[in-house]
Amino acid sequence: MTHPRPFRFGIQASSAADGKSWTDLARRVEDLGFSTLFMPDHFGDQLAPMPALAAAAEATTTLRVGGLVLDNDYKHPVVLAKELATLDVLSGGRLEVGLGAGWMRTDYEQSGIPYDPPGVRIDRMLEGLEIIRGLFAEGTYSFSGTHYTITELDGRPKPVQSPPPVLIGAGGPRMIKIAARHADIVGVNPSLRSGQIDMTTAADTTAEAYDRKVALIKEAAGDRYDDLELNCLLFFVTQTDDRLGLATTMAPMFGLTPEEVLDVPAALVGTTEQMIETLQARRERWGLSYVVGQADAIDALAPVVAALNGN
Repeated sequence: MTHPRPFRFGIQASSAADGKSWTDLARRVEDLGFSTLFMPDHFGDQLAPMPALAAAAEATTTLRVGGLVLDNDYKHPVVLAKELATLDVLSGGRLEVGLGAGWMRTDYEQSGIPYDPPGVRIDRMLEGLEIIRGLFAEGTYSFSGTHYTITELDGRPKPVQSPPPVLIGAGGPRMIKIAARHADIVGVNPSLRSGQIDMTTAADTTAEAYDRKVALIKEAAGDRYDDLELNCLLFFVTQTDDRLGLATTMAPMFGLTPEEVLDVPAALVGTTEQMIETLQARRERWGLSYVVGQADAIDALAPVVAALNGN
């Protein structure tokens, strides 16, 4: 990139005790300067994304909302396109379309949804994304693919944004290439091919792994690379005056050295100033400018957001 993209920040939250707690959370995230409230899409103990995101949007004025990411297999793309367009309309154009091929094996096993091989799920997601974009566009839309057939359907309502930005999270080589070619925002993630978070996931969080991932994004994106926004989901954020000591404690969990742990892009530890410097270095190395933390990281990230947001 000739010039780095300005930083922006998001929070991924999944649940709250009641409606007021959820909308209070959304307003707090907005007030602290975070750009976006994201939700995962699983069948465990979490709120359903679409109604919860609609409630969050209604309670705020500038906060963007989206799935990180919605599983294409859980809803037919015609249904999902209508829900997404409706959310964009009701929020006044604040939707980000996060879409994925699905990965969590237990979701599929417990729900009875077939857990097809990764290639099949990815092919189906690609068709789903094409259909969603087709239904967002003006006029009637038809599609004939391996997994879906759409006939002369005029998707209504149309979204306010023309069109809403698409975020695709990617860890493995094929998904990285797809995200680089089809997304507006690329979520650079560890691979979840095993269907669960395990040591293979941890082994794919190293700085060297992200070097390879970003190099592949650049190669696959070609001329559109400078138009991409690169997103990083933080799984672990802690404020501490002893970052090396904390990294030493964490190292056995990752199978890495303490120094390697400090370079893991999915983790952020240290004082506020060290976090700021770390994120600046990561943007310089990988172009990661869109940083998303978990709900329990709001307090730790708030001063970082205050210092870096928009810069």
